[in-house]
Amino acid sequence: MPPPRLFRRLCLLAGLWAASGIGPALAAPAGADQPLPAGVATALARARVPRDAVAMLVLPLHGDAARLRHRADEAMNPASVMKMVTTLAALDTLGSGYTWTTRFYADGPVLDGTLNGNLYIQGGGDPKLVLERIDAAFRQLQALGVRRVRGDMVLDHSIFDVPAHDPAAFDNEPLRPYNVAPDGLLVNFKALILRFTPQTEGHTVLVTSEPPLAGVTVDAQVPLAPDQACGDWRAALQADFSDPAQARFLGRYPARCGEREWAVAYIDPASYASRALLALFRVAGGQVDGTVREGRPPARARLLMGAPSLPLAEVIADVNKRSNNVMAQQLVLTLAAQRHVPARMADGRDAITAWWRRFVGAATPAPLLENGAGLSRDERITPAALGRMLQLAGQHAEADAYLQSLSLAGVDGTTERMRERGLVHVVGNAWLKTGSLRDVASVAGYATGRSGRRYVVVGIVNHANAPAARPALDALLEWAVDDR
Repeated sequence: MPPPRLFRRLCLLAGLWAASGIGPALAAPAGADQPLPAGVATALARARVPRDAVAMLVLPLHGDAARLRHRADEAMNPASVMKMVTTLAALDTLGSGYTWTTRFYADGPVLDGTLNGNLYIQGGGDPKLVLERIDAAFRQLQALGVRRVRGDMVLDHSIFDVPAHDPAAFDNEPLRPYNVAPDGLLVNFKALILRFTPQTEGHTVLVTSEPPLAGVTVDAQVPLAPDQACGDWRAALQADFSDPAQARFLGRYPARCGEREWAVAYIDPASYASRALLALFRVAGGQVDGTVREGRPPARARLLMGAPSLPLAEVIADVNKRSNNVMAQQLVLTLAAQRHVPARMADGRDAITAWWRRFVGAATPAPLLENGAGLSRDERITPAALGRMLQLAGQHAEADAYLQSLSLAGVDGTTERMRERGLVHVVGNAWLKTGSLRDVASVAGYATGRSGRRYVVVGIVNHANAPAARPALDALLEWAVDDR
């Protein structure tokens, strides 16, 4: 048998063979290619991207006659545009009001503000268990009488079965929050937010961090570089995050940068939840006499309270507008958990494939998924398949929740800067998801033409020069909107 990594690659390629229509899978009806709009063709030429590295589709929301079809039946890597599949599968399966619950259990009596036993915190897979909501839950717990725990704080991550994860494996950027692994008890995305504030007096910058992490110190002051251009200010800091107990800065901070923030993934993700939850419990006024460890509530433990998540409609807005990778993976695992627990990523992929066959139809090739977030070199979908899905989504009972989860061009999310790029007709008239990898640039969503008609738009570039081809995708959107 091939080595595990090679075997996985062969399986993915086998799936792509079928999804592309080369193999035995049923393919969507092919249509004849049409000439690319002049603005698109010019932008591709400037980027030195050949037309056979691009796939595009513009369809009316209602109807089959494409305004533009170019290689629309080719399986392409969509990068983060794949989140559109994951979020729609979750919305259709679970409903916009679906919530996750983090549960708190005790195995001893609560008397006079003291829990004489252990406090268990059981994760429910909440994709957005962030500081404000953790603080609110702890204060509610204390209102129920649990201000001191005479035992341990015990954390239960077991709803998801996530294998050991190397955050450097994808692109050798282990400190980037987008490389964080999913977790049954995902606390604040396992990220540390550092804020740098130059002091009006003196020659230092004040460094603050959140959340507090038990047993972790951060250098509170860094020397200022008064005449240094802002430039790559992170590199100028010469940060050393190698010690899980201390964040150090060996360089200087350029004064010209003003106040800045830097989000980094904590170097020891396995201990993040225990450090953060203990520190936040203390900040809320609580005390834990014992240690923080992992485990499950025993059968004799009683439920103290449940802390519900934000509704799914708000979660998918974060996934799509902000292109949050770990939240997308939490959705895939949540769909798996509807089948059985502990939930595995492979079960989530199977759940989405089964959903696709029900919702889009078996005659339309299902996407090739790895993690459902687009953070992959192997995920694939055809523009024709994605376009058909978007047409059906636009007619869904939850169509408005899905539309509002997308970035409104030039207004919010990943397309906010479209206004600066001069896309005057697109701004405010398109709801989009963008995708970017080293060799991928993509966009998909809905655009309202100047005529008032609404279109489904898909554009994907797979090429080493893909980042330089973003103007071609802008030109595609402008062409789609300018339909008079």
